Amino acid sequence: METVSTSSRPPSRSGRERPGTPRDGDFASFFAATWPRVYPVAVAVAGEHAAAEDALQSVFAKVYARWDRVQQADHPEAYVRRMVVNEVVGARRYGFARRERTAEQVPHDDRRASGSPEPGVVRRDEVLAALRTLPPRQRAVVVLRYYEDLSEAEIARTLGCSRGTVKSQASAALASLRRCGLVSLATDDEGDAR
Repeated sequence: METVSTSSRPPSRSGRERPGTPRDGDFASFFAATWPRVYPVAVAVAGEHAAAEDALQSVFAKVYARWDRVQQADHPEAYVRRMVVNEVVGARRYGFARRERTAEQVPHDDRRASGSPEPGVVRRDEVLAALRTLPPRQRAVVVLRYYEDLSEAEIARTLGCSRGTVKSQASAALASLRRCGLVSLATDDEGDAR
C-alpha cells in the first residue's frame, strides 16, 4: 500500500522543517512567553532600547535555528537569558558601546521643571542613565543581581565567569553608582548589598 503525504510542501533538503509546521507553534509560544521577561534585562544591560531590540532579534533568530537544542535544555528561558546577556555584553560590534560615557561625564541637574513626571519615573530614568555609564559586564552583573535577583553562582554561570569576577564586577559597579549618588544600599547579615 502506498502512503500519501498530506503536506503540499516537499520536505526540505536540509532535513529541517519548513515554516508553518508544529515546530513553529512551539517556538511562537515560547517566544511570546519569554520576550516580555528578557526584554527588560536586555534594555537594562544594553542601556538603550534599540541596542536591546537588536540583540534580542539576533538571539531569537539563533534560538529558532537551534530550537530543538534549546527545547532540550534544563531551563530553556535561562538558556535564552544567558544568550541575551552574552549578545548584549559582546555587542561592541553594533557600535553602541563606543558612545558610553564615564560617570564623571554624565551631567547632573537636580533641578526639576514644574509639571515633571512622577518621582518614581524620574528615579527610574536616573537609574537607567546611571546604568548606561557602567561597562557592559558590570551592567550585566547589576541587572542580573538586583533586577533578576540571581545568586552570584547563577550570574557566574550566566556570564561564564567565576564567582570572584561577579563579586569584583558588582563591587566596582556599585562604587560607580554610589559616586553618581544613586546607590544607598542596606546590607544584609552577610554584608552583601541588597
